[in-house]
Amino acid sequence: MAASQGLLYVGFNQDHGCFACGTDSGFRIYNCDPFKQTFRRDFLNGGIGIVEMLFRCNILALVGGGSNPRYPPNKVMIWDDHQNRCIGELSFRSEVKAVKLRRDRVVVMLEYKVYVYNFADLRLMHHFETISNPKGLCALSPSSNTCVLACPGLQKGHLRVELFDIRRPTLIAAHESTLSCLALNLDGTRLATASERGTLIRVWDSHSGQALHELRRGAEAAEIQSIAFNFDSSWLAVSSDHGTVHVFSLFANGPGTGRAEGAQPKPREEEAEDASAAENTKSSWSFLSNVLPQSLTPKYITSQWSVAQFHTPGHPTVPNATKTICAFGSERHTLIVISNDGLFYKCSFDPVRGGECRRESFARFLQVDDDDYRAAEERQRHRSVRLSRWMRALSSSCAALRGSGGSCRAFWPTRIFRMESHPRGSSAGRVAAAGAGLQQSSAEPLSHCTAHDSDAGKPPAMP
Repeated sequence: MAASQGLLYVGFNQDHGCFACGTDSGFRIYNCDPFKQTFRRDFLNGGIGIVEMLFRCNILALVGGGSNPRYPPNKVMIWDDHQNRCIGELSFRSEVKAVKLRRDRVVVMLEYKVYVYNFADLRLMHHFETISNPKGLCALSPSSNTCVLACPGLQKGHLRVELFDIRRPTLIAAHESTLSCLALNLDGTRLATASERGTLIRVWDSHSGQALHELRRGAEAAEIQSIAFNFDSSWLAVSSDHGTVHVFSLFANGPGTGRAEGAQPKPREEEAEDASAAENTKSSWSFLSNVLPQSLTPKYITSQWSVAQFHTPGHPTVPNATKTICAFGSERHTLIVISNDGLFYKCSFDPVRGGECRRESFARFLQVDDDDYRAAEERQRHRSVRLSRWMRALSSSCAALRGSGGSCRAFWPTRIFRMESHPRGSSAGRVAAAGAGLQQSSAEPLSHCTAHDSDAGKPPAMP
């Protein structure tokens, strides 16, 4: 997501429990619920344009960005913050548009290419050609049970869905115009897409390519900026450049039809709540679908409209002025909304009545974080001054003792700890490094990967 005020990138991790920010001086990691900064890394030179997390562990994929990029924009750096260094890199002949991670794959999007690498040794496994893809549209299922990749096809509005487990691609003619946004659910069984017109969102069965839902955001054109399924694929959230987040129910064919395969059974009270969940609203002219022949019935009057909406407060009227991403929170029927002007929202919606979402919490994460960081730097400066004074006093005492004929034996510390960016005991400091045992990989004609030595073990298990 493009940014302003020094913010170059904002994106959620795989389970939507955290989000990462790339800035013109480094990157930061925030926890969503409760909201707080969990980690920060500042570099002396250069910005970070893409920060892709691997769940909550210390492995990230970084791409340089901004006016003074930390790394070349045609390289993907695999960063291990436990070791505070890069443990691997992938080089390409053109700019990297997006990066996706899972525990066994690294996916890199260029404008006309998709590269899939094995995570452990950065060995190239697959590569596909796509139509022009300047946004780097790509979706990768995070579940360890299935491996599904969705990306634009070779024709406008078409999708290519790679089912790696059964080694079979699915081609879907999703829209007549150019794709603008896409998302997979947790296990890769459902795929949601939107075109550049931004009026319709379609949900597909990723294995068969069958259309399951057609959801209408509105009548006016808009840029769809993010799409997200909830954990069991019963709800879908969509944000646009109109400053509105729409929540759609996927219970159109009866409660439970949207549940992802392999999901745990719900408690009885949750099943009862889902049974009474509101259906998506329809046009007041929808009765004509029972009168007119199907070939003469406009799709507008048969489309499903959102159950609930959240309007970003004070959203500017200029299109594309502020961009937002959304995801479902850890609590039932809650949304997390993040804008690239440094604002964080948590809101809730009524699954039965629908309507306007209720704002639960709000934070200005860039401003608050900068104030906290400046305060921490000031405390560190005072500690350094006190340490210097103590060392000078000790040296003077030893010199005076030696001058009087005595002996001075000072026990100097063998290691001086610097202030860490992440809190002591945080998940970033606890998890062992991933991508272990990386070795030099063979070069591929359009890309080159280099793996740096690492003393770590194997990729981390799910936290």
